[in-house]
Amino acid sequence: GDARYGGDSRSVADRVSAGVTSITGNGSAFAALKDAGEVVTWGDARYGGDSRSVADRVSAGVTSITGNGSAFAALKDAGEV
Repeated sequence: GDARYGGDSRSVADRVSAGVTSITGNGSAFAALKDAGEVVTWGDARYGGDSRSVADRVSAGVTSITGNGSAFAALKDAGEV
């Protein structure tokens, strides 16, 4: 697929090669939830494809993720968003 819209996951391939339990996408990016509760994103940074600014908050304990047309939200095990 088109790398501008998340169609190329090579930049995160080492992080999504195992342990992924679910994937969600919006029009321009993807977010993968791993079995340890980590979220890995790729695609257009303007639409949630770059989660480095919140990496410390989504590195563990996330139970679900959802996306809309422009961003992703993560629900953590303690009920925090």
